Amino acid sequence: MEKITAGAISRNYFNMPFWIAVHEGMFTHEGLEVTLELHEPINEVWRRLQEGRLDIALGVTEHIILDSEAGGHLEIIGGNVNRLPFSMISGKEVKSFADLRGRTIGVSSIEAGSSSLVMKLMAAHGLHYPQDYNIVACGPILARWERLQSGEIDAGLQGAPLNYIALDQGFNSLCEPRDEFPWFQFTSLNIDGRWARANHDTVVRFMRAFIRAHDWFYANKVGCRKIAMLETGITADYADRAWDEYTSSEIFPRDARANAASIQTLIEVSALLRAVPKRSEALAKSYVNERYLDEARRSL
Repeated sequence: MEKITAGAISRNYFNMPFWIAVHEGMFTHEGLEVTLELHEPINEVWRRLQEGRLDIALGVTEHIILDSEAGGHLEIIGGNVNRLPFSMISGKEVKSFADLRGRTIGVSSIEAGSSSLVMKLMAAHGLHYPQDYNIVACGPILARWERLQSGEIDAGLQGAPLNYIALDQGFNSLCEPRDEFPWFQFTSLNIDGRWARANHDTVVRFMRAFIRAHDWFYANKVGCRKIAMLETGITADYADRAWDEYTSSEIFPRDARANAASIQTLIEVSALLRAVPKRSEALAKSYVNERYLDEARRSL
């Protein structure tokens, strides 16, 4: 067995393709022994991939753009969260965006991740950073959920199924970001291009398992329920609700590809809010290398 170290962010539903490939023996079938490391904060996955401590990762897509702008070598080779599975969840006393004036919003990271999206959503409702509200980096959705419950933050994006859990406990949803941004590449399958070129066959075998995991996800609600319950600790009901949303809205791409329209939306939103004047001129395809996925699919 060839050993691979893969990384992902926290214990959230985003990781289902990896977990499926492990539980269903898809990596083993390809002669791969994949160790999956989960990290917080989200920047840690990016840093470890840059430093070669991870071979491959499900991570924040904007980190790949930042790496490219700095002359780095990271590439997007597959999709993950191609459409937003989030709700903008607020504290029980916050009923509208107007109620967030002067309050604190939790994001995954100031540098990348949910911050650009949150700023854009807030601006659409007349609130501008930093004069109208505060932002605090508190990590991925599990950490944001804990801080929302404790009152340390007043709102933040919560992904399925934590958004359903929050609503059932009396918290509020101020908006569904997918309504405003139908396509948004929040996370993707990422790799260091130099390592990938030196390990071409290994990457192709990994991608065959990745493709099979997506096919299996869409065909096996009960199986996904069991894996989600085991890996995240959620109940069967919430596991089913997450699967229903992910499949009906095709949050995960059926073909395992990153989506050009989703990446372009990310580029345009982040370019409006950050001091990166060249980013708005960039094309999504410049960050994506589909050769491994294409070769893997041809060989299936």
